[in-house]
Amino acid sequence: MAPTDIDCLHADDDLLVLAKPPGLLCVPGRGPDKQDCLSRRAQLRWPEALIVHRLDQATSGLVLMARNPEMQRRMGRAFELRQVHKRYQAIVSGRMAAPQNGAWTEINLPIAADWERRPLRVIDPVHGKPSQTRWRLLTHDEATHTTRIELEPVTGRTHQLRVHLAAVGHAILGDTLYADAFVRTLAPRLLLHAAWLAFEHPGTGQEITFALPAPF
Repeated sequence: MAPTDIDCLHADDDLLVLAKPPGLLCVPGRGPDKQDCLSRRAQLRWPEALIVHRLDQATSGLVLMARNPEMQRRMGRAFELRQVHKRYQAIVSGRMAAPQNGAWTEINLPIAADWERRPLRVIDPVHGKPSQTRWRLLTHDEATHTTRIELEPVTGRTHQLRVHLAAVGHAILGDTLYADAFVRTLAPRLLLHAAWLAFEHPGTGQEITFALPAPF
């Protein structure tokens, strides 16, 4: 794949659903070395494309973009009202204990900015904002002492999934921000992937769902 290529799962008059590779920014960063990003690659094919939400640079998976300002506004509002449903997959260190019947468990820990180490976030019971992450067990790997899980963020705090999992002692493999030195070396990238997206299309009223298998 050329550096400017992009995988498109869906395109209509209003919306785009794109597959973001790991290591690519969603929007331009500061400096000439951070100008290549998902939104600019999309605009090479769809000049009118507008960002609606973001994934961390290290995270791969599904990203929704709008093709006009009205659709950007409406989908942005849908995210705010939690009408867009997202699920992720991750591989974490250790054996996470969970019901074997596929039931969901919740991590409920308040998150705040770590002002001395920005852009990091910390668990802060006093100043943190309420933050909830639902998760369920997929598989254990006894050989590597890791666990594959599915995640469903209820709130949308910065780095929420990474912070919550590290806080409960199961950092995501390859996480250079929140994992210890050993867990960082267990994968060449952050093993976090936005795998599932579902919402009501504002233009048609149709419930639509997109799935993109994790590449790890």
